[in-house]
Amino acid sequence: HPHSCPRHPGARTMLPLLLLLLATARGLEELGYKPTLASRTLGALTTTSTFVLEQPRCVFNASQGDIVIWLVVAVPEAVPNFNNSVGPGTPERAFQDFPTGAPAYMTLNTTLLNYPCPRPPGDITVLRVGSETGCAKDETRPTCNGPLPGPGPYRVKFLALEGPEPVAETAWSEPITLKTARPPDSIPAMDSRHSAGMIALTSILSILFAILLASLVAML
Repeated sequence: HPHSCPRHPGARTMLPLLLLLLATARGLEELGYKPTLASRTLGALTTTSTFVLEQPRCVFNASQGDIVIWLVVAVPEAVPNFNNSVGPGTPERAFQDFPTGAPAYMTLNTTLLNYPCPRPPGDITVLRVGSETGCAKDETRPTCNGPLPGPGPYRVKFLALEGPEPVAETAWSEPITLKTARPPDSIPAMDSRHSAGMIALTSILSILFAILLASLVAML
């Protein structure tokens, strides 16, 4: 129309941008919760290939719908550029390629039904990461909760998915370092002179004890 205002050349490109901004505004809910190791009274919080986390009780919003909560385990270098849109079970998130081919993997998926709030009395409220040995090399199970491949450090977070879409996430944990097994050749052998000295000391103490016992018997 001769009196209509001409459309700006950038108008067509603005629409996809606005849709993207709208999707971002509706997107991921960032929760203040930070995963932590379980209480020290539990014992064996870290081994050479596992660690124990507190379950995320009363963290996710039950009104968010049918969500599935995943644990993400990553090397620290992968945290700044971690992409939540890469889903579990993909090559980029496979346990069997962690950490060289996949800098992070996703495991221990469950629903909010298994994280009831408040915690019922007597419930076990911890997660042992790295406890499955049978699927560690099974590439048909990329979400295996397999033993950790080294001492780390590792960082973890919980990520909630509604279908394929990420809807909520916790903060990343502090770095978690596992125990390191000492090789047998690093354990110092007992010095032979030290062994001889211990034998001599034991012999002297035995003789003195025998003399003391004999003296007590003589007095009686």
